[in-house]
Amino acid sequence: MRRPGWVIAGVAVVLVGLLFTLQGAGVINGSAMSGSAFWAIAGPVIIIAGLAVAAVGIRGRVR
Repeated sequence: MRRPGWVIAGVAVVLVGLLFTLQGAGVINGSAMSGSAFWAIAGPVIIIAGLAVAAVGIRGRVR
């Protein structure tokens, strides 16, 4: 692991994306995001971005 900070940040973004997805799908209630189709779609996009950030941290820069 070349950049542990990037990996930690990527995992945090993945967890936030998962939270957004579950709220958008209505699994987690109690906020304005609950049951919103926007967050059900935006959540997986955020998860993919977090995975990309973590992958950069694990692999390092490709030259």
